[in-house]
Amino acid sequence: MTAQFPAETFTNARIVPAPAAPARGQYGRVFDLPPALFWLTVGAYMTYLAVMAVAFRDPQIAIPMVICVISFAAGFGVPALWAGTAPTPAGRKQSWGQFMANGFECATGHVTGGAATAQVLILPGLILLWGVCIAIIAAAVR
Repeated sequence: MTAQFPAETFTNARIVPAPAAPARGQYGRVFDLPPALFWLTVGAYMTYLAVMAVAFRDPQIAIPMVICVISFAAGFGVPALWAGTAPTPAGRKQSWGQFMANGFECATGHVTGGAATAQVLILPGLILLWGVCIAIIAAAVR
């Protein structure tokens, strides 16, 4: 069944401005996430490289491992240096306890501390798990 609307309904229509979005969170900090998440991510990637180096210990893998370590160090070090050049933001950064209790405000709304932690650490964790599985498979076939 369809609804029929008279043409006058559309000709007399007017544009209504959208209400202003409420201000959320404290923006202006360089990184809104606690530094512990940054270091956990770095640690997971470096642990993955260590697992691969131990699983496939061979002198020929030294150069690719050094290249990977330098790439990861640059990938995480440059943003850390960039954050260090920014002016000190107003207020202080949240501690880990405050982050877990208060959560995180992003463009799409509020995210709990646990959900934000899971979103940040899921990829590094899965990559590390994949590396451990590959190491187990490599050890089983030798």
